[in-house]
Amino acid sequence: MLDHHNQNEEMTHIESEEPVKKEDMQRSPKPKKTFKGRGFLNTVGAGIIGSVLTLTVLPQTNYFDNLTQSGVEQSADNGQADTAADSGITPTTVSTGNSGDIANIVEDASESIVGIVNYQQQNSMGGSQEAAAGTGSGVLFKKDGDNAYIITNNHVIEGASKIEVSLYDGEKTDGELIGADPLTDLAVVKIDGKYADNLLEVGDSSALRAGEQVIAIGNPLGLDLSRTVTQGIVSAVDRTIPVQTSEGESELNVIQTDAAINPGNSGGALLNSKGELIGINSAKISNSGVEGLGFAIPSKDFMPIVSEIIKTGKVERPYIGIGMTNLSDVPRHYLPNLPQSVEAGVIVANIDPTSAAADAGIKEGDVITELNGESVGSVADLRRQLYGDLKVGDKITLKIFRDGKEMSVGLTLTSNEMMN
Repeated sequence: MLDHHNQNEEMTHIESEEPVKKEDMQRSPKPKKTFKGRGFLNTVGAGIIGSVLTLTVLPQTNYFDNLTQSGVEQSADNGQADTAADSGITPTTVSTGNSGDIANIVEDASESIVGIVNYQQQNSMGGSQEAAAGTGSGVLFKKDGDNAYIITNNHVIEGASKIEVSLYDGEKTDGELIGADPLTDLAVVKIDGKYADNLLEVGDSSALRAGEQVIAIGNPLGLDLSRTVTQGIVSAVDRTIPVQTSEGESELNVIQTDAAINPGNSGGALLNSKGELIGINSAKISNSGVEGLGFAIPSKDFMPIVSEIIKTGKVERPYIGIGMTNLSDVPRHYLPNLPQSVEAGVIVANIDPTSAAADAGIKEGDVITELNGESVGSVADLRRQLYGDLKVGDKITLKIFRDGKEMSVGLTLTSNEMMN
């Protein structure tokens, strides 16, 4: 059960909707640069359960079991710009006029919704070959010269050796991955501009209010049910849900809706009553007795990210250079010197030897409890502060505990792109 204000919710299954194998969903955060840790902490750091997102998996793969995730709660955003205007892509302004006819909205918007098939290398007795691993959805939203751009979820295309895009008329074409950002679960795929006669206009999600009508369009359960339309309302705005990604624990700022979002809808469109794109469908809650809990990434958050991906092919973020795990996930008897008064924080599980953390003398086993005087309760909490309030080149101070002693460590943030 989700509560807007309760920070101790019941255990739930957070699902999203596309292609990846079950074993890939249960992996540790993988840094772009490999560096080894030691002992129990390294084992913990390598064993954090992965993101729970429901996927439409084709017959060649097994359907994912739901994984358990807790702590769906309201908090500040996770580091995205406050307005879509910061992205360089100007969204359509949400008007205050009468709502359009739903059938007309759907008819106009459906041609902008595409299917995405994730092909991955499969090993068999005869050797390695590409096979369809799963399907998802995407939204045509921008055309620039000879190229057209599709927004989708990172988990829709993650691990793909080939991306196939299925258009509204059934025609198929190859898609080129421009870039992806696991921490915000966003990706941009490019196709030939000749296929983009119809683009969805982007609306301003910051204008949404609970109770407003919304429409979801996507490809639930595969391409046989492509461009399926469901309708509902905005159940809440600015929800925060915890997710595990291939780059570690993160939080997504999302729109909550009761419009049906099923496996295969990930990357599809959430429209307002004017037919404007105000969200990218990404996740749902799947648990016994739970209905009508779907989530979409709002346009005010995805616009800056996709704009940066289109411009540079990547998303630059501040980088400390540590692998982390939550203090709450480690039995206290493994930390005999840590004061009992320290109830929350993150443990340094491993360190990039070329990073600012290494230069500052941070060690494996250190427990971080504050960043610039603000309490750090979890890995997601640290990421939120790091990516939301700080930038490359900023100086920070970490409060840590080592061998039972409290100390402060200062360092200058570098770029995650320096890892490449």
